[in-house]
Amino acid sequence: MAEENREEEEAPVLTAPAAECEECKGGAPEWMCTFSDLVTLLMCFFVLMFAMSSTQQETFKEVVDSLRSALGTQAVPEAGTREGLVMHAVPSASKEETPQLDELGGMIKKEMNDIVSQVNELVLFNKLGGLVSVSKSDDGVVITLSNMLLFPKGEAVLSGRGYEILKKVAAVLSQLAYHVKVKGFTDNSPVHSSKYPSNWELSAARACAVARLLIKQGVNPELISAEGYAQYHPIATNDTAKGRARNRRVEIVYERDSIARSFAGMKTGK
Repeated sequence: MAEENREEEEAPVLTAPAAECEECKGGAPEWMCTFSDLVTLLMCFFVLMFAMSSTQQETFKEVVDSLRSALGTQAVPEAGTREGLVMHAVPSASKEETPQLDELGGMIKKEMNDIVSQVNELVLFNKLGGLVSVSKSDDGVVITLSNMLLFPKGEAVLSGRGYEILKKVAAVLSQLAYHVKVKGFTDNSPVHSSKYPSNWELSAARACAVARLLIKQGVNPELISAEGYAQYHPIATNDTAKGRARNRRVEIVYERDSIARSFAGMKTGK
């Protein structure tokens, strides 16, 4: 009896396995750890590539802006305009070249502003608003003189008032050592005479008359060219008298490129 009781005490107690915890059944599978590491590495790789690409673009933009400032917008082509908008590798500018380009661009901009300022003072002092104007663009400085001030209708001989005003303009321009273009324009009214068979001859003759006076007043003749454009470059409609009056004009143009070449020559000693 005692032995039976001892066997019952020593017999192991078998219990049912505990039910799995409900919280342990959830969570991501083990392969997600490897996948997460891979995604993280890919993200780091693309961030690095983007950072390198952005730096390259910024360097390109700095070089282009410097060149535009020195030579004008049209002188610098955009990269990618004919290559499918692909950004090509651009070597970084040396520390010496970039300051030189910035300095040259600043000198050109200041000189153009000075020309505009001097001509505006002349216009205000002589009350020539509407007859003489000056404008500045990326291409250069344009001084526009109305033919109503300069020439009688159908003629290329300077009027008395036009002669006196143009002398004052020439006094300003004679101080500048840049190439200047004198451009003559007419409206679309036909002209027929033995002296001027068409507006081509008339516009060219008027440009030459202005160029001759500029030379007489001290502008270097080697820096002047005269061009006639007839009626083919209007700035207003030819359907009204007011528009035709605006189209009859002479322009004195200082191109930005010529100013840039002059300053570049000064810096190199040529």
